[in-house]
Amino acid sequence: MTSAAPSPLSDADLGTGLFIRRFEEELLRLYADGHLSGTTHTCLGQEYIPVALAPLLTGDFVFSNHRGHGHYLAHCADPDGLLAELLGREGGVCHGLGGSQHLRRERFLSTGVQGESLPAAVGVGLHLNRTGQDGIVVTYIGDGTWGEGAVYEALNMAQLWRVPLLVVVEHNRIAQSTPTTAQLAGTIGGRVAGFGITFSESDSLDLNEVRAAAAPHIERVRATRQPHVLVQHTVRLGPHSKGDDSRPADEIRRLRHLDWLERYAAAYPPQFSAADARARQRVAEISAAALARPLVGGGVV
Repeated sequence: MTSAAPSPLSDADLGTGLFIRRFEEELLRLYADGHLSGTTHTCLGQEYIPVALAPLLTGDFVFSNHRGHGHYLAHCADPDGLLAELLGREGGVCHGLGGSQHLRRERFLSTGVQGESLPAAVGVGLHLNRTGQDGIVVTYIGDGTWGEGAVYEALNMAQLWRVPLLVVVEHNRIAQSTPTTAQLAGTIGGRVAGFGITFSESDSLDLNEVRAAAAPHIERVRATRQPHVLVQHTVRLGPHSKGDDSRPADEIRRLRHLDWLERYAAAYPPQFSAADARARQRVAEISAAALARPLVGGGVV
């Protein structure tokens, strides 16, 4: 991952990335204060990936995973419905019944089950082809999901049936608490090659570079109606969920030096400061509004 200064961002891209960061930080605060039940998996450090890809996937089906708040916010732009859902409040996108990991809105679905999205995505892609629709299906998974057999069954069917599937691998080099080097033999590219599926990867932390690199692969999936696996190397700055980070302190410090937002703050301080103030204010307003809503079913906190 390069240490070069990032390229300039539009106010919209920076604003969305910062909003996701402050939203996820607010979730950790709400959990610590007892407002959020169950668990929550944040995407701290990985926000730039869905922000980069979302404009390239307008109207397409998006399947997310357990670490999917950033995907939802980038693709659906519905923070009020999302936060109400996570807090079990009225007005949630799934009426407060899906929680953090199981979201459904129009063409967006998420699941907390590792690898579950891929077979479903292949089925949706097959339906698109059979009904003559031009859209594609994108699934976000992590490097840890490559230990699931469903991944390989789905890739086999996607290639055999020429399904317009884009698999985005957010490769943060750790599966919950296990480094990828301790649980993945060979490479993802080598495994994909066994199915004859095209493959690309990037380790850029620059949002513009990620978008530019992904664009031709997404267009090829649209044109050829065949799958592609796109690996984006990234960093997970936060814990696996809540506060359960077992990594050494020096490793976390090293990763924080790679924080895409900190790099941007250093390179473009005036734009960053203004966007950050707006993001913080908006998150505070949405949080206050969500907490004021009734709990689903009339429960008590």
